[in-house]
This record gives sequence, C-alpha cells and structure tokens, in this order.
Amino acid sequence: MKRNYNKFAIIVSVSVVVLASLASGAIADRVLGFRILDKIFPRGKTVVQQKIVNEESDVISVVKTVGPSVVTVSAVAPKRNVVQFSPFGGFSQRTTGGTPQDIGSGFVVSSDGLIVTNKHVVSNTALAYKVSTSDGSSFDAKTISRDPNNDIAVIKIDPAEASGGGKVLKPVELGDSDNLQVGQFVIAIGTALGEFRNTVTTGVISGLGRGIDAGSNFQGYVERLDNVIQTDAAINPGNSGGPLLNSFGQVIGINVAVAQGANNIAFSIPINTVKDALNAYKQNGKFPAKAYLGAEYQMLSIQIALLNQVPQGAYVVNIAPGSPAEKAGIMRGDVIFKVEGQALTDTNGGLTKIVSGKKIGESLKLTIWRDGNEKEISITLTEARL
Repeated sequence: MKRNYNKFAIIVSVSVVVLASLASGAIADRVLGFRILDKIFPRGKTVVQQKIVNEESDVISVVKTVGPSVVTVSAVAPKRNVVQFSPFGGFSQRTTGGTPQDIGSGFVVSSDGLIVTNKHVVSNTALAYKVSTSDGSSFDAKTISRDPNNDIAVIKIDPAEASGGGKVLKPVELGDSDNLQVGQFVIAIGTALGEFRNTVTTGVISGLGRGIDAGSNFQGYVERLDNVIQTDAAINPGNSGGPLLNSFGQVIGINVAVAQGANNIAFSIPINTVKDALNAYKQNGKFPAKAYLGAEYQMLSIQIALLNQVPQGAYVVNIAPGSPAEKAGIMRGDVIFKVEGQALTDTNGGLTKIVSGKKIGESLKLTIWRDGNEKEISITLTEARL
C-alpha cells in the first residue's frame, strides 16, 4: 500500500513540475516576447494574411515580367526660331521645340518593333513621336497607323536603333477579355501625368459593357466606344495607351479614358478588340477605312429634349471644316432627330453607330430641327481623316 502511495506521489510531483514549466514558458513566450513556442510550434498565417501575401506576390511578379514591355510615348515639336521683344533688352531670338515631351504610354506586341497605344495619344500628325523603354532606350517612330474604328494606333520602331546594338523587345502576352468578371483583380502600368514613368496601380474591374463618348474638336467628330471595361485602378493622363493586366500578367485591355469629375472611374478598350484590329493591320498593312460624317455632337436624353422643347436626338456642337456635314449644310445648334426616317434616341447607339455601319460613298438622309422647323438633308459619307 505504501509503495503505491509513493508511486502516486511521484507522478503528482512530476506533473506539477511539468505544468509549472509549461506555464512559465508560455508567460515568457507571450508576455515577455521570447517566442520560444513559435520555434517549437510555429504558427501559420491566417487566411487573410496569406491572401494579402499572395496578391502582393502577384503584383510584384507581373511588374517584373511585363514592366520591360511597357513603353513611354513622347511627342517632339519641330524646332523653330521665335523672336521676342523686351522693353529692357530690345528684340531677342530663342529656339523652341525639339525636346521630347512624355504624353502617353504603350506596350510591345511583337519583337520586330510593333507598339500599341491609343489613337488620341498620337493624333497630331504635325508632331514627331519617340518611344522609350523602361531601361532608357529611345527610338524614333518610323510609321504610325491609326485605326479609324477604335481609339487604337500602332507605332513601328526599329529595334536596331538601340544604343550599343539591336535591342531585344519582349512582347506582352495578350489575354482574353471575353471572360472577365466584375470584381476581378487588375493591374495598370503607364506613365502617369506624363511625368512618372512605369507607375503601377491596382484595383478591380468595376463594370463591363460600358459605352463612352470620346472625341476631340481637332478631330471634328465624336467617337463612340462601346463595350469598354470600367475599372477603379488609378489611371491618370499619361496612362492612356498603357496595358490593363490580370494577375497572370496578361493584357486584358488598353487604358483609354478617365471619367471627368469622378474619382476611381476609368475605362479600357477590351484586348479582344485590339487583337481584331491588329490582325487586320498585319494582313493589310493598314486598318480598314471608316465612313466619316464630321459632326461633333451630344446625344440629348428625353428629359433634356422636353425641357428645351426640341426633339430627342443628336445636338450638333461643332462641324469639322471641309467635312461631309459642312458641305451638306449642317450647322451648330442643329438637332439631328431622324436618320433614314427612323427616330434617333440615346438608347439605339446614337449617330456614330449608324455612321460606322455605313460604307464610304454611301448617302444618309437626315432630318434636322433648326429654329423650330424640320429640314431634310442628304449627306454623302467620305473616308475618315486621321
């Protein structure tokens, strides 16, 4: 009996010592910060922590892979001498132009020197353009082809012009924009504000199938871009023409516009549209021609039309000189409210969609509203000017 009692006492004593040791070790580990238990029993990251680490790794990997393929597009105005008069020093002469100014972004799509960017980035045909890669190499734009159907342009450079010999250009991998999902993680790379090259921003796809109007008084018409991608990734002036990427480093869009007066609302042309345009360019050496009207307009909603006591339609805000619209007698302030006898509304694609479906040389019968009167005008469409 006594032997059993001694055995029990030994067991109890050992247990107390073990428990006391564990308790003191835990206190030292967690309270005093010795972290002895972490070495014995390492703690894994939480699901949220692991997800953040994975996302950061994805971004870093994509930037390392795609960054060298993203370029900066610069414009160069011709050099000219300018005479100035100063009341203190009389006349003086200085030279302007000749210095490249970063204006946009682009990305390499083939190793022989094809660069994709936005058409509006290189729209001024009076300027020369240069392309710079992330390692500082600079190239003259040999040719520029502009797509009249989309805000897309292809710049051709010569890789052999790189200092120190020919440069190996790494093309991007083009993804599939037909299977995108709202909420999908995206990455944008470009020259933000025309100053900060290779700026990286992240976000999500905020919407799909958006339609936006993009135009310019210098081009003389409004271009309707349908089925564009909306994203909240920060895209600033200068990012235009740069790539929108998925987490695999595939280009899923080309950044094109920022919503004015709004935060975190930007748009990208789906890459499948770009691929179709590239295929046409590679087959024919140019983009297919587009019918041209030459009227810049704003679609009136039914509410605005009722408030102003005019028909719903396209309110003409500008006419390009020498355009079919000017030759046919369309004027600023006209409201085009019928095309071929059919009502023109803000839900059927607008005037641009109708014109883009026509061939060069075809005629359109428009019904306009001017000073309270209806008038029918026939217009013969010509080839778009780029």
